[in-house]
Amino acid sequence: MGFCLCLRAARGLYFNMENALKVKTLLLALLVCMPFSTLAQHNHTAQTPYAGMQNRAIKSLSDNDINELRRGGGWGLALAAELNGMPGPSHLLELKDQIPLTPDQVDKTQMLLDEMRKAAIPAGERFIAAEKALEAAFASGKVDEASLRRLLADTESARSELRFIHLSQHYKTVQFLTPEQIKRYNILRGYADDPCKNIPAGHNPEMYKRHMGCN
Repeated sequence: MGFCLCLRAARGLYFNMENALKVKTLLLALLVCMPFSTLAQHNHTAQTPYAGMQNRAIKSLSDNDINELRRGGGWGLALAAELNGMPGPSHLLELKDQIPLTPDQVDKTQMLLDEMRKAAIPAGERFIAAEKALEAAFASGKVDEASLRRLLADTESARSELRFIHLSQHYKTVQFLTPEQIKRYNILRGYADDPCKNIPAGHNPEMYKRHMGCN
């Protein structure tokens, strides 16, 4: 009721004022009359980036993270190699026809991928278990400096081993790939511009494509 009366008063003030400030005055009057709870309403419903993560079984890992680790996926651990011209075996096989890879290169790449997954899957399970133990310690409230350092050492050891497994397979691929194949891989993965699609101004398109070896 009080807000309605205040609103009527504000309307009266708006119609009675004849100077250029009447709109600002109206807005100020409404702001003063508005209950604080209304102003704060949006703050109560605002969400942080972590909202919803409290429902995870392991707070630091999503279901997608766990699935990726359990299938031996890269999980972004090999970006130092991937983004510096050292292709990963999994993506190489996905693009084998577009690069293209020779049958011998396909066999070598498949061998690297099989080796990587054979080592990465159990290493991923160790990492998940270490994160689960860390989660359990904080959930129980039984954490001290010594136990925390031990738990973190376990998680970082597992993560380091997992990262080594993935990175090591990346640098091995360049031993049997040509520079042209690596360049093609980077274009297909979106890390470099395709010269066949970005013809510099002033060049004859047909001559330029022929010179660049475009199909």
